[in-house]
Amino acid sequence: MFLKFVYPLVRYFTPLNVFQYLTFRTAYGALTTLLLCYLLGPRIIQGLQKLRVGQSIRGDGPLTHLKKGGTPTMGGVMIILSVFISVLLWQDLGNFKVWLCLGSLLAFSAIGYVDDYLKVTRKNADGLPGGVKFGAQIAVALTVTLILYFSGGEGISQLYLPFFKNPVLDMGPLWIPFAVLLLVGESNAVNLTDGLDGLATGLLIWVFITLGILSYLSGRADFSAYLGIPYIEGAGELTVFCLAAVGACVGFLWFNAHPAEVFMGDVGSLSLGGIIATISLIIKKEILILIIGGVFVVEAASVILQVVSFKLWKRRIFKMAPLHHHFELSGWVETKVVIRFWILGGLFAIIALSTLKIQ
Repeated sequence: MFLKFVYPLVRYFTPLNVFQYLTFRTAYGALTTLLLCYLLGPRIIQGLQKLRVGQSIRGDGPLTHLKKGGTPTMGGVMIILSVFISVLLWQDLGNFKVWLCLGSLLAFSAIGYVDDYLKVTRKNADGLPGGVKFGAQIAVALTVTLILYFSGGEGISQLYLPFFKNPVLDMGPLWIPFAVLLLVGESNAVNLTDGLDGLATGLLIWVFITLGILSYLSGRADFSAYLGIPYIEGAGELTVFCLAAVGACVGFLWFNAHPAEVFMGDVGSLSLGGIIATISLIIKKEILILIIGGVFVVEAASVILQVVSFKLWKRRIFKMAPLHHHFELSGWVETKVVIRFWILGGLFAIIALSTLKIQ
């Protein structure tokens, strides 16, 4: 929106040409969200406190978490709002991929908002009924997938694997359920990981930095040809989106770091999980995202394994799932769990980027 008024002025004042550079807009998109979160954060937290939207702590969780009861939740609105404003200011709004990402972000955040609202009004950890929540996620994921499938060109259904230059399979219409599963799965994986102060936020910073790099490379015909990755026209613009999300997460982490002043809530975790899956589908990194967000995958897998093991053999593999709670109950203090998981998140990001040259 801002760029629409700036571009015509370049002919009269050439220094304004800098606004046309993707790298410049990326940097200031991140700075915008960072400052918005930092400046608006205290007001949003105060507003949430007045509304008494405190977190309800599950009774079967670690006892150390009981003291967190009443901490304001739904802080993810801080991230969503700052990213929305930054996108309007710094992105090329003529790019369809930007609108698809923005729509995905807002749609998943709406589901999370309703879920959070029901939790805080009922004063317990139960929000939307599982079936309703899952159905809403599938509906949003299917909408995003169909839009992308019918507008993404003939190569949209091709599947690329890490360490392979060429697509290994054209999934055809089967790509649709695959993409829906990825969107819903990634959204819930981030939601499951958001259980410790700053844990999901720090991991999301790694993921969005990595996706930002990949989006930039995928949107450049020269770089994509050199690296042997698919060239996606217009994908470079998503670099601004990714780094805006990085800035927002860094700004939110200021308040979410231990001891947290505010929690992200489902409004933040569901939407951010959904958007990283959306971006990975656009730039054809559907499998690589499982490495980029490796910690999220491990966390979700720990829950699945725990449930299956208990259902079949009445035995628990972990002391508690998701996995971060297992380490807490094993004697690790919360901050140690968070920082070590952040380190693992960084390692997964490095491994994912290394696949660009090892293929």
